[in-house]
Amino acid sequence: MKCFPTLRIASLASFLLLLSCSSPEPSAHPDTSTEGWNNLFNADLSNAKDPKGVWSISDGIITASEDHNIWSPKEYDNFIIDLEFKTAEGTNSGVVVYASDIDDWIPNSVEIQIADDYAKQWSEAPATWQCGAAFGRLAATERRVKQPGEWNRYTITAKDNIIDIALNGALVNRLDMSKWTHPTTNPDGSEIPSWLSKPLATLPTRGHIGFQGKHAGAPIYFRNIRVKEL
Repeated sequence: MKCFPTLRIASLASFLLLLSCSSPEPSAHPDTSTEGWNNLFNADLSNAKDPKGVWSISDGIITASEDHNIWSPKEYDNFIIDLEFKTAEGTNSGVVVYASDIDDWIPNSVEIQIADDYAKQWSEAPATWQCGAAFGRLAATERRVKQPGEWNRYTITAKDNIIDIALNGALVNRLDMSKWTHPTTNPDGSEIPSWLSKPLATLPTRGHIGFQGKHAGAPIYFRNIRVKEL
């Protein structure tokens, strides 16, 4: 892709495109039928790292009966993961990347938040707890999640310290982990939840990919989970 630094920038989207001109535009969801894309899990989940009896799959849809994560069988560093998810009323879940310790994943990973932003408890929560956020760290630029019961599409591109989050056709977040150097305060001065005790700048940019289960009492559904290593 050629870059044109003198080009007049007509919109925020154009500006973000110029900033990322050395890599594919992350706001466009990819064609995952092309070469290099693979299913993250086997069709029967037999290769997943998960607590037995919690996660199940039917007609290609994955869900959990309890609040326990399911994990990729291997670790990834630079990659794109593309998937669909569906919330229920009150859903609070997430896609976890760079999990270097799956037994103590919360401070040792980055969680890309999934939430039913139409529910009172999440619509009134901090913006960094809403859908499209890097949980507790950086809010999405706009609300793109659909109503409960409708399928959404996420494309998450993780390349070294940079994580791009595209939701339903729009780039809604770009996280530069190197800017998060303080254990309790985000770069904008807002407070980081106490359980996220490690600055992102200190975390490895390699780890398992995971999905949060039936958290906060509401189910979550996933399908078409595909990954491509960069």
